[in-house]
Amino acid sequence: MTETAAKLPADPTLDPLAPDHSARKPADLRIAFCAANTEEAMRARTRLVHRYGNAPLEDADVVVALGGDGFLLETLHRALKRDGQNPPPVYGMNRGSVGFLLNVFREDELAERLASAQSVKLHPLRMRATRCNGEQIEALGINEVSMLRETRQASKLRITVDGVVRLPELICDGVLVATPAGSTAYNLSAHGPIIPLGAGVLALTPISSFRPRRWRGALLPHSSKITVDILEEVKRPVSAVADSTEVREVIRVDVEEARDVALTLLFDPELNFEERILKEQFSP
Repeated sequence: MTETAAKLPADPTLDPLAPDHSARKPADLRIAFCAANTEEAMRARTRLVHRYGNAPLEDADVVVALGGDGFLLETLHRALKRDGQNPPPVYGMNRGSVGFLLNVFREDELAERLASAQSVKLHPLRMRATRCNGEQIEALGINEVSMLRETRQASKLRITVDGVVRLPELICDGVLVATPAGSTAYNLSAHGPIIPLGAGVLALTPISSFRPRRWRGALLPHSSKITVDILEEVKRPVSAVADSTEVREVIRVDVEEARDVALTLLFDPELNFEERILKEQFSP
C-alpha cells in the first residue's frame, strides 16, 4: 500500500533532507551511493562519488541507488536494516533495464534534484510463513508476496480473508498479494489490476488458475488479513516469496500490510510515481 506525500520541504517531519527538522542546503546533503554489480552501474557510482562524495549508509540523509528495479528493492531493504522505524529515503537512478521505479540518470545537479524531489511513502506487506516442520518465518515484501508451486503438479490453496473462507479450493500455479507499488510488476504480468496510489486496496491475483477457471482475483481493503492454507502440501508443495526472501514447503501463509513500517521513495517532480502508474494504465 502506498500514500503520496507532498513535496518534501512542505512537511519537515517527512523531509528526508532535514532529519533533524532543520532545513539542509543541497550542497550539505550527506549522500550514500550504492550500485548494482554491473559495469555500467559501478562506473556511474565512481563518477558520482568523485563529484559529490560518499557518506556511510548509517550517516546518510538520502541513499542514491544505481541499477534496475530489483536493485532498488534491495536498497530499500538495506535502508530498513539501518533503521526499521525511520529508514533513510531512497532515490533511484536507472542503470538497469526497465527502471519503472527509478529516475532518469543524470550526473549534473544531483543535490538540487534531491532537494526538489517528491516523496512516496510505501507500506510493505508482512508475510508470516509456516513450514511443514512448524518453523515460522517472517519477511517483508515491498512489491508483493507470492505463493508458487514447487513441482510439476498444480497447487491447491484455500484462501481466507479476515477470518472468512472466500475460496475453499483454488487449483493454480500460485497466487500473489500485491501492493499498489508492486501492482505493475509480477501482478500485472499475471493479469492483475494496476492500482492507483492512494486507492487503499491490495490486489489478490491468481497465477494460471485452473479451478475455478473464471476467477480472476479480487481487490481487497488494505486493512485485510489474508491467509493462504496449502492443501495436500506433501503431494503439492508450495513456496512463499516476499521480494527476495523465499520459504519452501509451507503449509500456511498469513499476509497483511505492515502499517508500522514506512519507506520513502523519491521521484523527480516532472514524472512522479503517481503519474507513472496512471500512464501505465494507458500503455499499449
